[in-house]
Amino acid sequence: MREAEIIEYVEGLGEVVALRPAPGDGTPEIAWGDTFFYYSPDGSVPQGQPFATVVTKDYPDDERSRLDRDGAFRVNVAAGREAFEQALGHRPGEPPPSDADPGEDDALLPHPVYGGLAWVAVVNPGPRTEGRLRDLLRTAHSLARARHERRAGTAGRPGPHTA
Repeated sequence: MREAEIIEYVEGLGEVVALRPAPGDGTPEIAWGDTFFYYSPDGSVPQGQPFATVVTKDYPDDERSRLDRDGAFRVNVAAGREAFEQALGHRPGEPPPSDADPGEDDALLPHPVYGGLAWVAVVNPGPRTEGRLRDLLRTAHSLARARHERRAGTAGRPGPHTA
């Protein structure tokens, strides 16, 4: 999967703001070129963490994915405990198999820094992970929507996302 495909897919989930920091917009330089996805029915960037990201470079204290390689990027997904366990076969915070390589392409792995918080990561997603990654992104979007509705006090009310 290409970065653009992933961005298009996530934006297509509905009520998503894709923040793409760039020079001159007041964002930190380290974030330029990356994409941060937020659930936001009103189209503004909300407070709090995104539900998924696409990062194109190593961050300080997060170099194990080796994103300094040409064309490398990583998709990070706040999958939630249940989806994390289903995808990876262990609970968040438990160590992955000893042979797990955070820089391996097209492999579902715990996020090298935020795995304990149920974030799943995929470097250079491809045919092995595409279907499961799409499922995880849908789950993260649903979880973000539910959080938004709880905070807004609209949980259970019909809205544009219900059939």
